[in-house]
Amino acid sequence: MIMADDSAVSSPPAAQGINLHNSKQKSMKDDTPDALKRALPHAVDVERRLLSSMIYDPREYLGRAAELHLHADHFYKQSHAQIFQVMLDMEDKGEVIDMTLLIQKLSDRDILENVGGRAEIADLASSEPLHSNFNAYLDLVKDKALLRKVIHTCSSSISDAYEDPEVVGEFLDQFEQSVFDIKEDNETKSDAMARDFLPEISDLLEAYASGERAGLEGVDTGFAKLNALSNGLKPGEMFIVAARPSMGKTSFMMNMVEHVSVTNKIPTLVFSCEMPSKAIVQRLLFTRAGIPMNRLRPGLKLTKNEIIDFKQAVEDLSEAPLYIDDTPSLPISDLRAKARRKKRESDIQLIAVDYLQLMRCTSKQAQGSREREIAEISAGLKAVAKELEVPIIVLAQLNRGPENRGGTPKMSDLRESGSIEQDADMIGLLYRQAYYKEGEEKEEDLGDSELVLAKNRNGSTESIYLTFKKELMQFAHREYRPEDE
Repeated sequence: MIMADDSAVSSPPAAQGINLHNSKQKSMKDDTPDALKRALPHAVDVERRLLSSMIYDPREYLGRAAELHLHADHFYKQSHAQIFQVMLDMEDKGEVIDMTLLIQKLSDRDILENVGGRAEIADLASSEPLHSNFNAYLDLVKDKALLRKVIHTCSSSISDAYEDPEVVGEFLDQFEQSVFDIKEDNETKSDAMARDFLPEISDLLEAYASGERAGLEGVDTGFAKLNALSNGLKPGEMFIVAARPSMGKTSFMMNMVEHVSVTNKIPTLVFSCEMPSKAIVQRLLFTRAGIPMNRLRPGLKLTKNEIIDFKQAVEDLSEAPLYIDDTPSLPISDLRAKARRKKRESDIQLIAVDYLQLMRCTSKQAQGSREREIAEISAGLKAVAKELEVPIIVLAQLNRGPENRGGTPKMSDLRESGSIEQDADMIGLLYRQAYYKEGEEKEEDLGDSELVLAKNRNGSTESIYLTFKKELMQFAHREYRPEDE
């Protein structure tokens, strides 16, 4: 946050360093934006009256300032910021605050003369307090500080842009992040007591117990057992679906995406680092129509019912609020920027990513360390879910560990697993036992699959038994059988 002394008002930073006697410089066009030549937004007189109220009745007005999250860097005049900070420190220590003791404290810290001396403090103490208008004036001072921060951020970004950054996409993401930080810092955070939430929780418990509430807290996945264990995919949560290649993890993710966006018409954003958008839509279309993809070849003939089903699938997908981005090797910074924009434009309620290890991170810290890069990508995806308040499904690859155990996966099989395990709210390990069989056993594959819910932050960890209809790229629930053990 920018703070300034009195001279800053009459001499804006943009005017400094210009040789007014150089005629050549006078004739040159000045490209400095007019906004940066003007005095920064401020309300110095209001700041004085705020301080006067705090000196007049520190218990009332210092306490109110703390509740309304007023900080020293909200003050434009640096001497006002110093006085306010000293008063806060005295209040924190339980010390009595009056004009005499405040002067002594400022003198002890050797800043009394910096803030205008005894005369300035006496003048503040004798100013008219704000009383009933205190909150309104305090908000005004905070608003001016916010505007200065916007100007400072934009000015800094202009300077950085002139430096010709090597990675423009990363620069844009940093600029966007700085703007979001301003907004986040400005959001009022309120304190709450535990008892404030008890009525709502008690009502929810009673509704569930009486059967009055059968809905989910989060997004319906389309899989009943998964819904039961997770209570739906909730905002801010990250669901990792991990598997070895050819297990059908993309199909499993797209089955959920289809249910959310096509069946329930909920805005969904898919990032596909592996498969082109056209191929994704094609798969969705055939899955929706119930027509095997392997029939898509020259000479394709459809029955009358299949034509009807196909036309219905086309209509369903044309109405679906489904957005697909197929940028390969997508940097986490680009994903973050695109997701923010789509949240603003279309209010997306679910994000799906295929898949984590195909993404990149361009930060300097991630260079030269794949484990560090994966950690930053994982943390970045979780941060996107929390910031946008949407659930995010992320596919991930497992290492070769399952092959050494006959196929059964473990959470430790996640590549660069430490950070992923920590960031994820749920981790599902998908596998098909028949994939590891040979000969006749492999030919008799009925598509038996299992999603091992290895981590569930808000529920139990169990296995979800599935059947994979490979020709339709579709998973469906099945009942547990003894041979599943």
